[in-house]
Amino acid sequence: MRKDNLKVLIIGGGGREHALAWKFSQSPRVAEVFCAPGNAGTAMVGTNLNLKVTDFEQLIGFAKAEGIDFTVVGPETPLIAGIVDAFEAEGLLAFGPSKDAAQLEGSKVFTKEILFDNGIPTGTAVAVDTADEAIEEIKAHFAEKSVPIVIKADGEAAGKGVIIAETEAAALEAIDQIMVKKVFGKSGDRVLLEEFLVGQEASLMCFVDGNAIAPMVPAQDYKRAYDADQGPNTGGMGCYSPVPVVTEEIYDEVLARIICPTISGLAKKGIRYRGILYAGIILTEDGPKLIEYNCRFGDPETQVVLPRLETDLVDIIEASFENRLDDIDIKWYNSKAVCVVLASGGYPGDYDSGVPISGLADAESAGVIAFQAGTKHQGEDVVTAGGRVLGVTATGDTFKDAIDLAYTGVKKIHFDKMHFRNDIGERVASS
Repeated sequence: MRKDNLKVLIIGGGGREHALAWKFSQSPRVAEVFCAPGNAGTAMVGTNLNLKVTDFEQLIGFAKAEGIDFTVVGPETPLIAGIVDAFEAEGLLAFGPSKDAAQLEGSKVFTKEILFDNGIPTGTAVAVDTADEAIEEIKAHFAEKSVPIVIKADGEAAGKGVIIAETEAAALEAIDQIMVKKVFGKSGDRVLLEEFLVGQEASLMCFVDGNAIAPMVPAQDYKRAYDADQGPNTGGMGCYSPVPVVTEEIYDEVLARIICPTISGLAKKGIRYRGILYAGIILTEDGPKLIEYNCRFGDPETQVVLPRLETDLVDIIEASFENRLDDIDIKWYNSKAVCVVLASGGYPGDYDSGVPISGLADAESAGVIAFQAGTKHQGEDVVTAGGRVLGVTATGDTFKDAIDLAYTGVKKIHFDKMHFRNDIGERVASS
């Protein structure tokens, strides 16, 4: 039965969570939005809670005491740790996959097994359990061919656990960092050595209710830190939506050959998937292939997808809980959206925090949405509190309009050592 005056809890504190809070706050059905822990941006559209995303007992206690109608889980860490199972055990609605289903993001090896078992197109790969095994495989690879090799930490690594090694020396250094020095902790206990695939990438997020799949509009992310796709991988330095190279035919092929078989493949193992399934796709000469899955809203993809969503997000999530996604006609605005990430100097390496940010109001007055990620309040000031600080998002009738507006907003904002890419959306500016 439809209910209004809803109370919504969002778990997380990044740009994705600000975008979710922003969207929920626009719903006529939502009375209050709470964010745990949130950031300086979520505090503008809801109430922040001083609770950690992994403190399940405190989060559940708050949800019960406050009468939260449903919870949306943003980051992967609590999902992989089983937060949805914990909420459901207490009779609470939490939107996201179960612990078993979240293995799609929590274990690269588990995902490859699902893909291989169900004939889903993806790159070839081998899993190794020791640094010595990895070294042997790498030496054999570069002795046979000179193409790069992709090295993936098996578990979660905040979007930074994938290294494309162009040379044997770079690959061996990556193994030393991941498997010997354990820069990603236990996620480096196993490593996947994967075929390097060539082509444009795209992100396709879907709502899933266990049976039905409702795809969102596609987005394209920029992973590398610097212009022209140079530098190390990051959590994402910007993105845009839609993606012109993802035609309707490709879109349908991804659903039919990759996403639907994955959901049915999990079902064969007795795993029901409900929540967001995010497919990282690469468009190769042999057709679309899966690079990896995430089990939650992407960041920064959410910052360009949600501004294009016309249907009330509450209605979609409610339908997911009630297993009637098929009954929802999800509508999207026919606009273009671009997000430019402003990062702390040094990111994805070491960076300073507590740096004052100026110009946020001026940027929003110019017409952008400044989704806040690594920010917090320090007295009257908003200061940096993370690597990726802001996602400056703009929409327009054309990509050029959206790009120009986004960078106009960027120019209004300042903090010491602020870093951003200057080429977000460049490849689609004329389309």
